[in-house]
Amino acid sequence: MSAVISARGLSKHYGKAVAVDNISFEIPAGRIVGLIGPNGSGKTSTLKAALGLIPFDGELSVLGFDPRTQRDALMQEVCFIADVAILPRWLKVGDAIDFVAGVHPRFDRKKAERYLANTKLSPGMMVKSMSKGMVVQLHLALVMAIDAKLLVLDEPTLGLDIIYRKQFYQNLLEDYFDEKKTIVITTHQVEEVEHILTDLMFIRDGKIVLSVSMDEVGERYTEVMVPADKVNAANALQPIDQRSVFGKSVMLFDGVPRAQLEALGETRNPSVADLFVATMKGSYA
Repeated sequence: MSAVISARGLSKHYGKAVAVDNISFEIPAGRIVGLIGPNGSGKTSTLKAALGLIPFDGELSVLGFDPRTQRDALMQEVCFIADVAILPRWLKVGDAIDFVAGVHPRFDRKKAERYLANTKLSPGMMVKSMSKGMVVQLHLALVMAIDAKLLVLDEPTLGLDIIYRKQFYQNLLEDYFDEKKTIVITTHQVEEVEHILTDLMFIRDGKIVLSVSMDEVGERYTEVMVPADKVNAANALQPIDQRSVFGKSVMLFDGVPRAQLEALGETRNPSVADLFVATMKGSYA
């Protein structure tokens, strides 16, 4: 199997509206991929297609399965979290463990219980009595006890405070991920996941506008804080984006040798958030 997810000409329409517009991409095993885009960009539709939750046009293979015709087999190898707040309020911790154990053949009850033993959660506690952070811990216990080859996270920490968001991703990295697993994450809080990502896919208006590894980001893109007397020289090198910070121009370059840019000012690697904003401005595609 060459890729965990392989898409060729993937499209999704809702009536006349185009949600996913003839995109092609591959995600190999052992990667943590950030699928980043603004609201309405096609992120969730792409994930739902990969999970067999919606019909679509084009070719799509996930773990070697066709999501349209082999969804039952596919879901034995996949775990999906849409939002930490989706658990029913009446659900008890013990019931959640029992339910997942009954429906997912790769669930390890003992592993879930070991994780829960390090929290304040008890088997009889109901979701309605939990803090948001406790709900995160319950989700983590359920997810990390499933030996799934593909984990799909669609805005998994929406509405949580920064402490629990950081805890979620740190535990995910330390206690779940290995070279045999693949994780796809969509989130608006890109600055909080960039340290765990291996790859980026930016999506806008249903199209993939940037697909790079994080290593390639470091090699290709350079941000330079340019003093006023060197702005003209910097502009001659055609930055893909620029903004003003404390009276200096901060310019983003693609493919310009860093040694050449160091003569123009202080250089640094751009953050994923800065790269995302530059892309969404439409400066380039």
